[in-house]
Amino acid sequence: MTRRNWKTYQPSSLRDALQACKDFAQQRHNLSVERIAERMGLEDHWALYKWIANGRMPLVNLRAYEHACGCCFATRWLAASSDKLLVDMPRGKAVQPSDLMALNAGCARALQLLTDFYATSGQADPAETLEALRTHLEEVAYHHKNVAAYVAPELEF
Repeated sequence: MTRRNWKTYQPSSLRDALQACKDFAQQRHNLSVERIAERMGLEDHWALYKWIANGRMPLVNLRAYEHACGCCFATRWLAASSDKLLVDMPRGKAVQPSDLMALNAGCARALQLLTDFYATSGQADPAETLEALRTHLEEVAYHHKNVAAYVAPELEF
């Protein structure tokens, strides 16, 4: 099994998203399908195997599945298939200089791929260009929300 860059991974289908959730749980949390099913409260882990195999999981079980796996690739695919962009909610932590450098590097990479794409009249890899642009938009939107939180801070409990 090859290691993926989970931070920028975008699934291409619901089946791919469900499989990626399972792979993430195995790689990051060392969870088997049986343990994922147990954490979801399923009586039979074979149902989970079936849902992953055919890409048809009941929606009421999706949130429990993603929580058990520790990722939200199926939710991301659902949003992307509806032409929506998801942005992680800012956690209110102070921004480090390395975060801003990563934002700048992501912007430079996205612009370079976009320039190459237009310079070659669309002959460059469109999937890689789209992935870089989507990732950059999400990062900028995250910082937009974080700055907006300074204007209207939340109450601390």
